[in-house]
Amino acid sequence: MSHGFFTVPVPDNEPILNYGPGSPEKASLKGRLDEMAGEQIEIPIIIGGKEIKTGNFGNCVMPHDHGHLLGRYHKADASHVQQAVEAAAEAWKHWSETPWESRAAVFLKAAELLAGPHRNNLNGATMLCQSKNVFQAEIDAACELIDFFRFNAFFMAQLMEEQPMYSPNPTWNRSEYRALEGFILAITPFNFTSIAGNLGSAPAIMGNTVIWKPAASTVYTGYYIMKLLQEAGLPPGVINFVPGPPKEIGDTALHQPGLAGIHFTGSTGIFQYMWRTVGENIANYNGYPRIVGETGGKDFIVAHESAHADALRTAIVRGAFEYQGQKCSAASRAYIPKALWNKIKDDVCNDVNSMKMGDPRDFTNFINAIIDEKAFDPIARYIDYARDADDATIICGGEYDKSKGYFIQPTIIETTNPKFKTMCEEIFGPVMTVYPYEETFEEVLELTDTTSPYALTGAVFAEDRYVIDQASKALRHAAGNFYINDKPTGAVVGQQPFGGARASGTNDKAGSAMNLLRWTSVRSIKENFVPVTDYRYPFLQEP
Repeated sequence: MSHGFFTVPVPDNEPILNYGPGSPEKASLKGRLDEMAGEQIEIPIIIGGKEIKTGNFGNCVMPHDHGHLLGRYHKADASHVQQAVEAAAEAWKHWSETPWESRAAVFLKAAELLAGPHRNNLNGATMLCQSKNVFQAEIDAACELIDFFRFNAFFMAQLMEEQPMYSPNPTWNRSEYRALEGFILAITPFNFTSIAGNLGSAPAIMGNTVIWKPAASTVYTGYYIMKLLQEAGLPPGVINFVPGPPKEIGDTALHQPGLAGIHFTGSTGIFQYMWRTVGENIANYNGYPRIVGETGGKDFIVAHESAHADALRTAIVRGAFEYQGQKCSAASRAYIPKALWNKIKDDVCNDVNSMKMGDPRDFTNFINAIIDEKAFDPIARYIDYARDADDATIICGGEYDKSKGYFIQPTIIETTNPKFKTMCEEIFGPVMTVYPYEETFEEVLELTDTTSPYALTGAVFAEDRYVIDQASKALRHAAGNFYINDKPTGAVVGQQPFGGARASGTNDKAGSAMNLLRWTSVRSIKENFVPVTDYRYPFLQEP
């Protein structure tokens, strides 16, 4: 497809492999999983393209078998952050001046490598280190990250073509898209390999250099992303891989004068802490840092009496329990007419009870493990709270065990209180709370809008078009990604740009040009081919 004076390939979303019985991809991935599980790797810090080993180790384990060591990583400290700042500054001199086509080529090559020889590596690491089943790994570690690489290159080309509308003779007006001055701090979460890859690569494709602190629980997967980018030709120092203690790494980076931006996905509390720290140090920076973040969610499903029962049932089960509910978009609260809920409740519970749980290397398991003990314990406390409450009942699930792996049964709580604790607070686990309502639909929409401070994703189920329009209007600000007759998860790059507002983040829409625009600083240029040679304007002349 031709765009002005650029010729840009229009990307398609990467096809999802199905890993069905007897498929070559299934046999190939299973073999790679066995290899990866049978070895222990040593993961260095990578700064300026050089590997650094501190001897201060952190462990990489399987959440579903936390006694199984996948590898050990060398922890960075404040001195390594300073080294990374210097390496990023040195790399910036060349990378920020590199033609956009050359920058795009690195990530387009990374996409091809990931679609081919690296697919098993990233899928395997995501399954073993993050305890995702094969389908969840495939749509995340392979397809979505491939899409980020390809679509970001395309979106960048679109931005380059965004030029002033008019250049009256004898002038030429144009816009130049520059890298930000300084480094970008990318802090990535455990739950999505694609987010871990995108938070550093999106600023980098726009000419910035990056210090990347991966989540402690998924340094293993992050290392495979780094190896992929290095093989794709990413120059040394463009992205610096600095795993280590969050506070030490983060605080050191946040106090650097060269901090130009933060690209973050994680908890609301940490994001607010970083924003506050930036504000307190604003006079010490060389510029005003760009702050882009996606944090929590208390994502909803609200159903009308006209909703399709089976579609609603499936959305509850998939939306709440895929990847053990460890998605910022996962459905966590549902408002369903009492009569409709009584009709589908048994079927919902039958679906939930049919889900096999265990090691992701057994491809028949739908549910796998919670990421670690730090995440497991609070989820268990929410379940215990519901079990002891007078105004709530656990209708399926509710059991948990961390003796070998961090396993929590998918759990559904039914409550008579629309402000029950688990209807209001983010849980980030396989717990769905249902409020069977008898109020009017208008009252329920008001409840949905006001119960949580978050506004990330949500869904409405109804067959009545007027009702759909009513809900869409009433919940306009309750979800940055809003779904009609579909589960509130599964945003696709290039199709549903992702992000939320209110306490859920800055809504800068990963998977679109809107996000990339945050990582560039525009220079407006006017060139005059026939400059004036006299300061006097015509009005100064006598009649």
